[in-house]
Amino acid sequence: MNPFERYLTLWVALCIVVGIALGHFFPIVFQAIGAAEIAKVNIPVAALIWLMIVPMLAKIDFAALGRVREHWRGIGVTLFVNWAVKPFSMAALGWLFIGWLFRPYLPEGQIDSYIAGLILLAAAPCTAMVFVWSNLSDGEPHFTLSQVALNDTIMVFAFAPIVGLLLGLSAITVPWDTLLLSVVLYIVIPVAVAQILRRFLLRSGGEAALRHLLGFLQPMSLMALLATLVLLFGFQGQEIIAKPTIIALLAVPILIQVYFNSGLAYLLNRWSGEAHCVAAPSALIGASNFFELAVAAAISLFGFHSGAALATVVGVLIEVPVMLSVVKIVNASKDWYEIGNAVRRTR
Repeated sequence: MNPFERYLTLWVALCIVVGIALGHFFPIVFQAIGAAEIAKVNIPVAALIWLMIVPMLAKIDFAALGRVREHWRGIGVTLFVNWAVKPFSMAALGWLFIGWLFRPYLPEGQIDSYIAGLILLAAAPCTAMVFVWSNLSDGEPHFTLSQVALNDTIMVFAFAPIVGLLLGLSAITVPWDTLLLSVVLYIVIPVAVAQILRRFLLRSGGEAALRHLLGFLQPMSLMALLATLVLLFGFQGQEIIAKPTIIALLAVPILIQVYFNSGLAYLLNRWSGEAHCVAAPSALIGASNFFELAVAAAISLFGFHSGAALATVVGVLIEVPVMLSVVKIVNASKDWYEIGNAVRRTR
């Protein structure tokens, strides 16, 4: 890694501080940027995410996608964690921490709404940022793309029933415009652009041209990640300063569920004998959240100023720093992981 990548944790911390400060002192600027959205999808953030994920998607050779079936164990683990564990573990953590332990320190009238927001956050797995986490952990890109596409398909059918079950609601208003626009913006268009770019480079200059461009784009991808962090914290700079205690308390169950679900997916992949390049993105997909959908659903169900909307926003705020910490954990434990797999194969 170059020095910039080596000190990424430091740059992330600085971007959080800068984002909060800018959002507090220049709220009108960030309100204007935040208002540039379609169906609750912020266009400037979407553009930055494009800069992050297109270089990663350009690495994917569609002719090799068929080999993903070799990683059926990783797919099974990720599906199990995403759909059978994560929404229910978040509901349990919400009821434990928000409904009981932290109840005296939170507005009584918003308790149920906070829990609802946490459930909405956990009921939809992440779509776009997963490609960033997978790339930073040297994940298998074909597995990551296939898993994201599969999760998006399941989400169309499973999001409303799971949320309805956990919230005790007979009908859920699914923000279909947000869901469909996000899939198009974060999957369909970037994949198409990346594959057109890949084919052009391979035809004009071969593998060397592709490697050269990817090497040039990699620093831009990380800069886009940090710029996204500044924007996300800038959008909520005033809210963070005005309600630091509430935001800190809401962050506790979110942090626990991220580490619990990523750890569970990682260990299950190791136990099943899956390769580390699959286990790493599996753990990251199993822990991250589709925050655009969660925020839109919370606003449509409970209102813009509800506790549910605030809870989903807290998920947005901690998404990048906490997922980077998970990336660091899976990278640092690679030798331990592979030793365990080697022992299993010799038995």
